Amino acid sequence: MAIWLLKTEPTVYSYDDLERDGETMWDGVTNNTALMHIRTIEKGDTAIIYHTGNERASIGIAEVSRGYYVNPEFDDPKLAVCDVKAKRRLKRPITLAECKAEPRFEGWDLIRLGRLSVVPVSEEQWKVLLEMEKKKA
Repeated sequence: MAIWLLKTEPTVYSYDDLERDGETMWDGVTNNTALMHIRTIEKGDTAIIYHTGNERASIGIAEVSRGYYVNPEFDDPKLAVCDVKAKRRLKRPITLAECKAEPRFEGWDLIRLGRLSVVPVSEEQWKVLLEMEKKKA
């Protein structure tokens, strides 16, 4: 199973919203690279939900409940989506500043390509994030 970081503007749709809804279609992705990534997302993959804007932090973990499909709300086969369901909130937000300060994240697309809304997460990066979750900010 793959691991992804999915960015969202919390004033539009937050992890609180996902917890309330339980499950949602992850849409709004328009960047070609992000669309390429979302087309490889499969049911059962893990997703880290990351708040952009003023927060700039990973907030919670979700599970992909339906892999890539074309957004049924638009007549455009380019618009890829997937469905995610809330799994658990992180013990604490992990900020972008913390990630930038972590040498093991050097070269990670979260840092390197800041505007990318769907970012692959390696197994090693995942382990580091889980370590960071346990430490005080």
